[in-house]
Amino acid sequence: MSVTFVLDGAAVEARAGETIWQVARRLGTEIPHLCHLDQPGYRPDGNCRACLVEIEGERVLAASCLRRPAPGMVVRTASERAVRTRRMVFELLLADHAPRDPHGPFARFAAALGVTASRFAPGAGAPAPDASHPAMLVQLDACIACGLCERACREVQHNDVIGIAGRGEGVRVVFDAARPMGESTCVACGECVQACPTGALLPRSVVREGVRGAVPDRVVPSVCPYCGVGCQVDFHVKDDRIVEVTGRNGPANLGRLCVKGRFGFDYVTHPDRLTVPLVRIEGAAKDGADAADPRAARAKFRAASWEEALDRATAGLRRIRDTAGPSALAGFGSAKGSNEEAYLFQKLVRTGFGTNNVDHCTRLCHAASVAALLEGIGSGAVTAPFTAARDADVILVIGANPAENHPVAATFLKDAAARGATLVVADPRATPLDAHARHVLRFRPGADVALLNALLNVVVTEGLHDRQYVAAHTEGFEALAAHVRAFTPEAMEPLCGVRAETIRTVARAFATARAALILWGMGISQSVHGTDNARALIALALICGQIGRPGTGLHPLRGQNNVQGASDAGLIPMMLPDYRRVGDGEARARFEAAWGTALDPEPGLTVVEILNAAHERRIRGMYIMGENPAMSDPDAAHARDALARLDHLVVQDLFLTETAALADVVLPASAWPEKTGTVTNTNRQVQIGRAALKPPGEARQDLWIIVELARRLGLPWQHRPVGEVYAEMAALMPSLAHITWERLEREGAVTYPTRGPDRPGEEIVFADRFPTPSGRARLVPAGLSDPAELPDDTYPLVLVTGRQLEHWHTGTMTRRAAVLDALEPAPAASLAPAELRRRGLRAGERVRVATRRGAVELALRAEPGLPEGMVFIPFAYREAAANLLTHPALDPFGKIPGFKYCAARIEPLPAHAAD
Repeated sequence: MSVTFVLDGAAVEARAGETIWQVARRLGTEIPHLCHLDQPGYRPDGNCRACLVEIEGERVLAASCLRRPAPGMVVRTASERAVRTRRMVFELLLADHAPRDPHGPFARFAAALGVTASRFAPGAGAPAPDASHPAMLVQLDACIACGLCERACREVQHNDVIGIAGRGEGVRVVFDAARPMGESTCVACGECVQACPTGALLPRSVVREGVRGAVPDRVVPSVCPYCGVGCQVDFHVKDDRIVEVTGRNGPANLGRLCVKGRFGFDYVTHPDRLTVPLVRIEGAAKDGADAADPRAARAKFRAASWEEALDRATAGLRRIRDTAGPSALAGFGSAKGSNEEAYLFQKLVRTGFGTNNVDHCTRLCHAASVAALLEGIGSGAVTAPFTAARDADVILVIGANPAENHPVAATFLKDAAARGATLVVADPRATPLDAHARHVLRFRPGADVALLNALLNVVVTEGLHDRQYVAAHTEGFEALAAHVRAFTPEAMEPLCGVRAETIRTVARAFATARAALILWGMGISQSVHGTDNARALIALALICGQIGRPGTGLHPLRGQNNVQGASDAGLIPMMLPDYRRVGDGEARARFEAAWGTALDPEPGLTVVEILNAAHERRIRGMYIMGENPAMSDPDAAHARDALARLDHLVVQDLFLTETAALADVVLPASAWPEKTGTVTNTNRQVQIGRAALKPPGEARQDLWIIVELARRLGLPWQHRPVGEVYAEMAALMPSLAHITWERLEREGAVTYPTRGPDRPGEEIVFADRFPTPSGRARLVPAGLSDPAELPDDTYPLVLVTGRQLEHWHTGTMTRRAAVLDALEPAPAASLAPAELRRRGLRAGERVRVATRRGAVELALRAEPGLPEGMVFIPFAYREAAANLLTHPALDPFGKIPGFKYCAARIEPLPAHAAD
């Protein structure tokens, strides 16, 4: 309910719940403030007293950040008494605290009040600086104990590292009960740095002699290029370098960032950056082993002009197309680039090569999820954003570690748990999210379907399903019910390792919740039964009616920043843009008319199938943009050998990657902060990123490179502004209706679908009907199946691979970001402490981890939350490439490899090898 009151002599209206400070700010009056941020997630505290205002008839000044207006209240924000008191507050603070940020809120408000020095004697000596953290500098001589850093850590990011200790003059900020920051459990999200008003906490990148350096030359709004969350950021640029990154109040992050988004951008100026085209020296042999050491392999290349490199690149591709036929060519596009790049790349392969052999990393992360979603509900995108957690009573997170892989998304789940929602975390490994969960289901690796069918069994046999919803919106319920009848919790407990009573408790909670949400990750999809895993989750949501309403839905958390957009744009072998099947004659005719050429009606090969075909010499040439299959594909030694067998390989990338080391032509590309374009995040939010830097040396924009290759392949393409490329793409994609380039430039982000040019996007979809021929969702039973390879006496362990918080994908970018590599500089194989003891091993000892496909050497790490019998290895490290070990068996539906399960063993190294 709104309230009318008088503010500085004018009658104004306060909206429901607004404070005096918020009303003043909204109307353009800035009241000084030090302990409060007008940003989602921050509650007002009122401890700094800088925002005091005078209220007529009251003897005591009021903290405007806490006080709400009352009808008829008369408020003066800049009365003589209020200003005098504020000056006193700043003088008292200046006596003991020297601000380290001359451009921050404290310095700015002090200057505005005319306070440059203090009349009061300083207190006890200032604490020494703490430089123990590689990303942040702690200088508590500038700390005013406002509490913002504590609230940022505990209440916004929910990391619970920062606290306030002591009393009176002894009050101080502490990290994990008085450890140095670098020795604490800090995850380096930097929320505290962004919140600090004095510079007591500063990014080390901006510190000069203990003080924040000069103001940036420009601040450029963009989007983070790491995970699928799609955080909006500001790039602070000084002397053509990104010196700082801060979070913007975007729809997916509300100003929050993680360690990669805040501290992971100096890779763009790394000395390894490609700045000129490279061509393979005549007679320099290709060898799969070159992928193990790309720096050594660089001796096999020489610099070339763009003219020579482009001519060589296209001559080889054209020769194969015209002699061996279009099916002998293939392309891997990138989910790290823009929608416009993905669209033009797949268009080039389909019209310039003449084949549908085009794919990207979705095949290695969520292909199984997309296959099941298309089959079940007619759409491969999420039905609700992860921010729907705010409206959910029950949240099931399974096969995902969002606190490390999608850290900002995890904050919304933690928010929900803090307000009382029931959070259920299901995963073979312990994850940081477990600490916030009401139920933790530690199921056995590979037993996903057994657990999920047991949950479905409880819902069906206890009559907890939503009969009206099932009857009105689904088909296939009777077959599903008959299928899950045998999967009782008691029968599945020995298979999945979760107590029957716990399964029943969780199933009942989910089915009877007012609103329940399911999120899953690659622990579900990267499996030879990944599609069945997703089918079971889809069925669970559908039969409980937990879809199409606020707080409900299905959300596979996307891995890379634009894997959703790249898939939408048609960068997959069986689908044209907007998931129109290549065999659909009507859809194909529409694209043929737009592109002016006939299209192949047969689906192309997927990522692993393409490399298998290359190994067999059926694929003879490839064009790879921003992908690194020599590191990312399963059985990487086989993948590297396949790439080396190609007659012609063109790679477009930022660095001489493991894949580029096997190329014939390497084209230096543009990094995300150097380009303008759109990306689509895991929430279906189309967002615009803007160039903050120019590419170094002779590196070029990816769009320019794609068009130049197309022209040399005989296509009548012209160079156009990126907005025109977007317009062409959007005209062919109904999902982007009403989302124009101009609207994106104006609004920054729009969720698809949207019903009009001025209508907000629809976060929750499928409230009435599904985009299937019948308008109903299809319930598909999920059958039990064994992993492709089970442990035995020779290989007794289960190997699981995955990401780390600090590193991303194959490490191409994050291993070249100084802070990120300092935080996690070397690979490690994690084992449960009990497993280490049983084997007579110790943390830090170097070992060899072997499977039937290869072996890597690395140090051991104790991980208390890991089950015995399992070893975990991150896949970002070239020197111990985890995918040399993984099994290449594919899910039969999604054609995704089973990265999350294979048999392995650990071999102690001889003493001399360990040394």
